[in-house]
Amino acid sequence: MSRHHPDLVMCRKQPGIVTGRLCERCEGKCVICDSLVSQTTPARICDECNYGSFQGKCIVCGNQGVADAYYCIECTILEKDRDGCPKIVNVGTAKIDLVYEKKKYKR
Repeated sequence: MSRHHPDLVMCRKQPGIVTGRLCERCEGKCVICDSLVSQTTPARICDECNYGSFQGKCIVCGNQGVADAYYCIECTILEKDRDGCPKIVNVGTAKIDLVYEKKKYKR
């Protein structure tokens, strides 16, 4: 998701011990590059992204999480798994912008 939408902002704080979750739609994808191959390293998220109502939610789109999130082998080799918490922070504004873009072209 973050690869296809460059305006999305990731948290990037120091990750904690909690593994992020993915929903049914995002399950099996790499958190950074959306590839579906060689899921190896678990995606750790910071404590703030796992607190309260955010606990157990998908770190990409915010839906209910059903599976653990992983980085692919390529992102692990490029050390993108060490950049910090991979949770998408501004997914709500991206969805709102998408709704208005669709309305603009429907007329």
